[in-house]
Amino acid sequence: MTTMRPLIFMDPFPRTQAMVLTPETETELRGMGRLATHFGSRAPDDLVESVLDEVAVIIGQTAMDRGRLERAANLKAIINVKANWEPNIDYGYAQARGVHVLSAAPAMAPAVAEFSIGQAINLARGLPRADAAFRIGAERYGIAGNGRAYSLHDAPVGLIGYGNLGRALTPLLRPFTGQIAVHDPFLSDAYLESEGLEPMALDDLLSTSRFVFVLAGATSDNEGFLSADRLATIPDDAGVILASRAEVVDFDALLFEADTGRLRVAIDVFPEEPVPAGSGWRDSANVLFSAHLAGGMEASYARIRAMMIDDVRQILAGLPPMHLQRAEPRAAAMARSR
Repeated sequence: MTTMRPLIFMDPFPRTQAMVLTPETETELRGMGRLATHFGSRAPDDLVESVLDEVAVIIGQTAMDRGRLERAANLKAIINVKANWEPNIDYGYAQARGVHVLSAAPAMAPAVAEFSIGQAINLARGLPRADAAFRIGAERYGIAGNGRAYSLHDAPVGLIGYGNLGRALTPLLRPFTGQIAVHDPFLSDAYLESEGLEPMALDDLLSTSRFVFVLAGATSDNEGFLSADRLATIPDDAGVILASRAEVVDFDALLFEADTGRLRVAIDVFPEEPVPAGSGWRDSANVLFSAHLAGGMEASYARIRAMMIDDVRQILAGLPPMHLQRAEPRAAAMARSR
């Protein structure tokens, strides 16, 4: 009697084939089972329904409510390669069924951490201003051009959020400073202390940090929690790096603090993306802007592919996944990622 090889269904939109299914990746996955793919849009309902009774692993953002999970008797894992938690999965029932629900977020974190360090140094040393001054012949050399520069070395740093991004950023910060405070309401003080970090209430962290890294994901409970009043407590001339989700901050208030020159601000994420061509946000001359560039690079997608392949192999062998982030049902259900 021939045993049917497991079916791997790939439905990764908005990820493209080039991002998640190189020829080498396809060879690896086909070596583990049968492979069905859909690119260019979310898979239509009739296609999803046609694979439910056989599918062992779903790679992508396919909607899987309780009814679909019940019909997917052979399903072992759902792997979100968009690196977030979408509100289209019954996370609690998946966990009860023993289905691994995983996110590729750990694969994106190293690039975001590296980017965040670079933005912090750019802000502290005033490099965007120095570049602009040089281009119009108004540069000042040496100490004369460094009147407002300061250093990340030995500076008090605050991390808002200690998930994948915070854990990737902290080792990069340690050669610069030992003063790293963290606010994360999902983590215990004892755990943060075991990581060599100082747990701190949000208001205390904001009022004492020279650099503030905003690394928190958006949830149903924290929209806009970095309010105008809270932003106003950050010390004058501090650097603020917004690298996770714009929804957690009063975005216009943050731009105001930058426009007045009171804070140095770097922003990589926006409440609306793409940002409309005529948006007034573009008029904020004192902000170091980038267009959601922190994590989305080929090195990140290579890590996604490598982690995905190894975890699929583990799961199909009846072993636990080792690389990707597991969904915790309560936190995943609260997530408000776009």
